[in-house]
Amino acid sequence: MKNSRLIVVYGSYGYTGKLIVDLCREKKLQVILAGRNADALSAQGMESGYPYQVVDSGDLEALKKLLEPAAVVIHCGGPFKHTARTMAEACFATQTHYTDITGEYQVFEQLAGMDEQARKSGITLMPGTGFDVVPSDCLAAHLKSRLPSATHLQLAFASSAAGMSRGTKKTSVEGLGYGGVIRKEGKLTSVPLGHAMNIDFGAFRMNALCIPWGDISTAWRSTGIPNIEVFMGATDSMIRNARLSNYLGWLLRMRWVKNYMMKQIDRRPPGPSEERREKGKSFLWGKVTGPNGEERTSRLVTASGYTLTARTAVLIAEKIISGNFKPGYQTPSMAYGPDLILEVEGSKRSDL
Repeated sequence: MKNSRLIVVYGSYGYTGKLIVDLCREKKLQVILAGRNADALSAQGMESGYPYQVVDSGDLEALKKLLEPAAVVIHCGGPFKHTARTMAEACFATQTHYTDITGEYQVFEQLAGMDEQARKSGITLMPGTGFDVVPSDCLAAHLKSRLPSATHLQLAFASSAAGMSRGTKKTSVEGLGYGGVIRKEGKLTSVPLGHAMNIDFGAFRMNALCIPWGDISTAWRSTGIPNIEVFMGATDSMIRNARLSNYLGWLLRMRWVKNYMMKQIDRRPPGPSEERREKGKSFLWGKVTGPNGEERTSRLVTASGYTLTARTAVLIAEKIISGNFKPGYQTPSMAYGPDLILEVEGSKRSDL
């Protein structure tokens, strides 16, 4: 029997999963912890008081049993290009709402193709309920409302507390060797890596590198704007390395190279320290351009990326279990509007 308040957090013992579980516990939400690592789940279950189930993300039948009683899953077990489809299929079979914290544009495209299945199941299918892509998706929708005729959208983000979790680094490694991607005239288009621009984020200016971020998929569906580029604040060495990678793609695509990089990542800390995470902020910038050259620019300041991810993922799960959802594939702003991000503590938007 379905429990309309029950949330499954899959990959609950990862860096971001732990933050989400801690916030759920603070809010006294009903949660089942899940993932592949029995030892990590046992330790987390003892610490949090939540029940847990050991389930492999590739085992469809086991996932169905896990999700059967739940209202919604917050899927944190990436890289999502390997895990999202099976989790979504389990959600369709059990009529469990699907959310995840991916930033992989390929996953957004894949799940967008499952819109009809989600509608038939009566569930919402919403990847990207974390820093990827809640703030940028809301900023894109806000800019579209400011200039409805917009034909071009540029988005950028930077952080005052640099640092990535192991999971984010591993997802980045999976993408190495495949170049850049933008949305051009409505189509995903491959481009060389290394294009950069200097952006005024308000608190500072810095160079930013064009990257194949999730918004090239989500913002297109949220806004209908056919030309989209996404930039990430980057050092000069990052930009140089990105340009160099255009010549080394054949090597970076090799599985043994990726596996070597993965092993190095596993030797590093799981993610930024609590102090850096709590002190840090994220800065977003966006600009839309119309057919006659008319422009609108807006900025957004939020909590640091991982802190924000926990807050937005849990906020959206709370909305869903309260009955506030739309069936089918959704982006955050499609479901809840451009002001969703302003419901999150520490978020401030400004128009230029």
